[in-house]
Amino acid sequence: MNFNLYLEDEIGKRLNRLAEQTGRSRNALIREAIADWLARAECKGWPAAVEQFEGVADAPAFEQYRAHLEPAEDDPLA
Repeated sequence: MNFNLYLEDEIGKRLNRLAEQTGRSRNALIREAIADWLARAECKGWPAAVEQFEGVADAPAFEQYRAHLEPAEDDPLA
């Protein structure tokens, strides 16, 4: 896929310098940068820290906070 990309002058100069320093083309650097950004930005599910979370041992159960509530007179969803 081809498309035009307009960069601010300073970013273009930095890109040119990096291309010269690394011996890679500007297009290759831009492709790599976009691929890296997409890999980070795409939602692949919950982060590992969330998936592996086992709770806090000394935290009270969630249901415990509802014990003092009166039952609903009418079902609000009925």
